[in-house]
Amino acid sequence: MKPLLFISTLLVLLISCNANSSKKENEMSKNNFITEMKTNDVISVLKDSLGETATSRIERGVQQVANLWQKSDGTTEEFTEFCKTNFVADDAQIDKLFNTLERNFEVFDGYFHKIDVLLKEPLQLEGDDITPVDMMFGSYNASSHLNDDLYANKIAFLTALNFPFYTLQEKTELGKEWTRKEWAYARMGDRFIARIPADIQQNISKTLTEADAYISDYNIFMGKLRNDKGEQLFPDEMKLITHWGLRDELKSNYADNTKGLEKQRMVYAVMKRIIDQSIPQQAINNDKFTWNPIANKLYENNAEVAVSSEPDTRYKTFLGNFHAMRQLDAYYKHYPTQISRAFDATMEIPQKDVETLFKGLLSSPQVKEVAAFIESRLGRKLEPFDIWYNGFKARGGIPEDQLTAITSKKYPNPKALEADLPNILVKLGWKPEKAKEISSLITVDPSRGAGHAWGASMRNDISRLRTRIGANGMDYKGYNIAVHEFGHNVEQTITMNDVDFYTLNGVPNTAFTEAVAFLFQKRDLELLGLKNPNPEDEYYLALDNFWSSYEIMGVSLVDIQVWEWLYKNPNATPAQLKETVINAAKDVWNTYYAGILGGKDEILLGIYSHMIDYPLYLPNYPMGHLIDFQIGQQVRGKNLADEMDRMYTQGRIIPQLWMENAVGSPITTTPLLKATSEALKALK
Repeated sequence: MKPLLFISTLLVLLISCNANSSKKENEMSKNNFITEMKTNDVISVLKDSLGETATSRIERGVQQVANLWQKSDGTTEEFTEFCKTNFVADDAQIDKLFNTLERNFEVFDGYFHKIDVLLKEPLQLEGDDITPVDMMFGSYNASSHLNDDLYANKIAFLTALNFPFYTLQEKTELGKEWTRKEWAYARMGDRFIARIPADIQQNISKTLTEADAYISDYNIFMGKLRNDKGEQLFPDEMKLITHWGLRDELKSNYADNTKGLEKQRMVYAVMKRIIDQSIPQQAINNDKFTWNPIANKLYENNAEVAVSSEPDTRYKTFLGNFHAMRQLDAYYKHYPTQISRAFDATMEIPQKDVETLFKGLLSSPQVKEVAAFIESRLGRKLEPFDIWYNGFKARGGIPEDQLTAITSKKYPNPKALEADLPNILVKLGWKPEKAKEISSLITVDPSRGAGHAWGASMRNDISRLRTRIGANGMDYKGYNIAVHEFGHNVEQTITMNDVDFYTLNGVPNTAFTEAVAFLFQKRDLELLGLKNPNPEDEYYLALDNFWSSYEIMGVSLVDIQVWEWLYKNPNATPAQLKETVINAAKDVWNTYYAGILGGKDEILLGIYSHMIDYPLYLPNYPMGHLIDFQIGQQVRGKNLADEMDRMYTQGRIIPQLWMENAVGSPITTTPLLKATSEALKALK
């Protein structure tokens, strides 16, 4: 479930209000090439000539251009003349200008995206070993000079002048009364808020691509693992990516009543070795050696060999992302840190609101009650890895090898899955004609990594579903992930092609696409014809959502805590960052998990690969769970396809307004907590 949407939109940040940035804003204002006096003079001239009806747009537009204008763009007189000549007051003309800009920006976005997709294929799809030249092309950002060019030819200034930005607070206060066109205009105003030099964009692209390649090739050959008795617990051909594959293997073993618990403890040991970097370098993506991860002993031809631990590469990669994203700080007047850009700009929900939601659920009395229920089902005390307990799902009682036998026969290769996509949509409620239309814009590719969905950036282009399919066909893990990613693809296709304005394409933030992916993923057995019409399913779905939220909310708090530390310690070494991640994981664990799952000073929350290759993406997952639950309640008893069409064609308005329109309330934990209590009462 790797969020390519996040990477493709990382530099296209949305405007919002950051109360902590006022000092920096004032400093930047003082350093503007266009002075405040000159800006006010131009505003006055335009007001006098055009009247008061355009006052707000004049003030906002001229100020925005003044903030962006540099000495190289022209003299102060040329700035004045540009604003006087290019401000459009007439409604019909502004509409015509909008249509032209929207059409041409779609051309830029769409074709640069296609170039990026094609250049990254050798890195992301199964094939020959990645070569240095593959990495050079894959990390190249073909659009890195586009913004420079748009400022040089004044298109950026023309856009900023006539379609000024609104803060998140203003969007929240005014947006309820806006027409669809006014929302489209506002999103056009979000396009040019910072001038990022091409070399910085290129460096960020290179750094994130290298981080993704590091994680995508971080595999453990499970058939090479041994316990203290020298026994092999996993099949020879099993090769799992961290952390997704390891986590899913651990989950699958709740259905194994013989060796399942021992397998889980072994996977758990592997995870901890990865976090603290005591994992042998020789055990990473290498099937030459056998390895006892609990004792951390390595063997070649039954002879023990010296362990050469991974040299903090995990944290060097994390640190590289921090330094890359920190380069943007000076250019975002309203968002001076990656933290503010992640929450206020990209998610468009303030950090404090997100943390309040997470801490509220983590501290809720339902946590202990659900844990006690799980313990009664397992017949043993909970252990730290039971944070991934999945016995609330129907497949929790079906051995994975049985499920794999079904999926491998049904989907022997990517083309078989692609051919079945229309049928899957029909089973989910789409009419055959619409199912075919949506599926015609989705292609299935074999992924090097765990799998991901990558949407198009222009209408009628292809969305890509990447998943792992082995030589013996798609195993159940791959199928489960593929259904999740297909949910992303369907959302991407609908919100690109069925939303009324291109500037509104997409969703408010990535949590909303995660919600669709979860809606699809929880129906995976139903799509295989294995759905059991159990009246208790509704209760188990609530418990599953709750426990999944409990898991990922703590991980998200660790991610946030580490980024806050990095901004206070920008010169940290990889070793210091490793220590900080481990300490943050221990702190959050001891606060919210140790009393439930045991393991004081547990480091398990540091395993998530998202920390390494997707800067501050993790909070989107628990937000996705909450949104998923509220949407799930909304669609219950209704046609999923019709409800998705109604909700998701709203496009990219702000999150809380989207939710109000979709389900009648803002994002909240209340429905989930209430449903969890009701489920426990009913099942007891």
